[in-house]
Amino acid sequence: MQDYLEKIDLRKVVRYTLFMFLTLMAQNMVFSHIRPFGVKPMLLPSAAAAVGMFEGATWGPLFSLVMGYFADMSFVEHRVFFLLLLPALSLLSAFMSQFFINRRFFAFMGIAFVALLITGLLQMLKTLAGDAWSLEMLKVVGLQTLVSLPPAALAYPLPARWSRE
Repeated sequence: MQDYLEKIDLRKVVRYTLFMFLTLMAQNMVFSHIRPFGVKPMLLPSAAAAVGMFEGATWGPLFSLVMGYFADMSFVEHRVFFLLLLPALSLLSAFMSQFFINRRFFAFMGIAFVALLITGLLQMLKTLAGDAWSLEMLKVVGLQTLVSLPPAALAYPLPARWSRE
């Protein structure tokens, strides 16, 4: 146990705690009040993908697990949705960046697009479980994904800079 505690970089923990706090504050205080085309942009899936891409398959899902816990507390309509989804997206991002893609901005935007699309589709399935099927649901998923791409770019710079140090 002592060896494990010596390996933990306290600066990294503080940095990503601050990053998580800023991401959750931006999602809850800024992006929850912006509704272009009637949909709210999502920042959390792209933040989970960014940390997974730059910190790997251990720290990325761990960070995303904690962020998912706090996200589920702020989104009252979800109980364990983000707690399960964000670590999975982070692990997927870590896997893809380890074996298939580089860690540049364009590749990150592709991963963020996939993470946002998966989030939208899973939200649609949750709504579909309690409602009837409508083609309008796919339109909302597409709009939410496209509206969330510009804020997704905000999740890239800090983890990219910290991974180079």
